[in-house]
Amino acid sequence: MSFTGKYELQSQENFEPFMKALGLPDDQIQKGKDLKSISEIVQDGKKFKITVTTGSKVLQNEFTIGEECEMEMLTGEKVKAVVHMEGNNKLIANLKGLKSVTELNGDTITHTMTMGDLTYKRIGKRI
Repeated sequence: MSFTGKYELQSQENFEPFMKALGLPDDQIQKGKDLKSISEIVQDGKKFKITVTTGSKVLQNEFTIGEECEMEMLTGEKVKAVVHMEGNNKLIANLKGLKSVTELNGDTITHTMTMGDLTYKRIGKRI
């Protein structure tokens, strides 16, 4: 299954508490919570390029499955991570105490981030 495509955020759970726990300032959290973000994924075999545009903020990460890479976090901090693929529709990464799981089912993409006992979930639809 190819992840390639554009996905528009449909819903999210626990945005504010999760962003607070990450250390984002309140004004950024308030601005970001109502913006519809668009995620664009380009997959070429094991290579991925993911661009998430939320208002004027653009977060872009590139990685190859199974190889260490540098990822930019929502806070702007850069961390080293290895992304693994489970089955043919799930991407899993551990970044500095945060577990990120992206799962594609048909035209729905679900991105779940877990830090301690706090979970943030985003659901997007292919557009």
